[in-house]
Amino acid sequence: MPLGSRFRGSTRVSSWKITLPCTKAEAEAVEREESPFAAFENPPVLMSSEPDETKPDEWRLDGYFETAPTPDDIALFRTLAPSAERIEPSIEQLADEDWVTMSQQGLEPIRAGRFFVHTPAHRDAIPADAIALEIDAGRAFGTGQHETTTGCLLAMDRLKEGAISFDNILDLGTGTGLLAFAALKLWPDAKVAASDIDPVSIDVSAENAAINGIPTGTGKGEVELIVAAGMEHPRLAARAPYDLIVANILAGPLIDLAPSVAAALAPGGRLILAGLLNTQAEAVTSAYRRQGLMGSFDIVRGDWTILTMRKRKALGWQ
Repeated sequence: MPLGSRFRGSTRVSSWKITLPCTKAEAEAVEREESPFAAFENPPVLMSSEPDETKPDEWRLDGYFETAPTPDDIALFRTLAPSAERIEPSIEQLADEDWVTMSQQGLEPIRAGRFFVHTPAHRDAIPADAIALEIDAGRAFGTGQHETTTGCLLAMDRLKEGAISFDNILDLGTGTGLLAFAALKLWPDAKVAASDIDPVSIDVSAENAAINGIPTGTGKGEVELIVAAGMEHPRLAARAPYDLIVANILAGPLIDLAPSVAAALAPGGRLILAGLLNTQAEAVTSAYRRQGLMGSFDIVRGDWTILTMRKRKALGWQ
């Protein structure tokens, strides 16, 4: 199953493919980190996959280029798989392909609690009892395929099962907008903000909001999309305090953001933290405990831990 992709363009083109073996960690890095080709006018589609489930650390990285890759393209692609530095990449020209279809190959729908996250290719497979969200393979992280995104969906689903209600929600580091949309589906009367440091992610989120019929704006039942580097952004500060913050980022930034995130959380508010490996969970938990938060429950998905915490009511906010 491909971990992720970066996609641009939807025309039928004569394309080229570069393939290298890689480790699982390198495949996950392709999903989580910005592509080194991001500044290219026509960046390649990057797809990572696990060819043999009996060999869990032997993965494959494919790069699909619209034109014949140059030596510089090949050298840059090789930086994505340092473990294969002594292996010559496979390079082949492909027949005309539909890039949208190609980018979606192997991206199976994800069922996470009541959520069903799918690409356009699986619109006919939506279960009758599911909350369906369509997120195409694209230029931003958060298609639902990664364990951290799935874990956040499961955490929100569990909070909903506990009859917990939220009125003011923030999806910090939104990527595709998926988690913000999911939150609004669970708590349709809430005000929701979705922020990301990357303007491309906010553009992608706006596109996905339109596809899924998600109202955008600043009122109840709407999602406000904000380009913001941190909690100090005027719009994020003005909307505080939040009674639910979801942050699917990385362990390092989560630790750095602990004081400002905790300060923006309302007394008794809930916090979902993801993007951290199991080995990083203790450090992230400690950072937020020092800010007065208590652990509620954890969800472990493979190598990844999703933390759910609660702010002590006596602390107030700011």
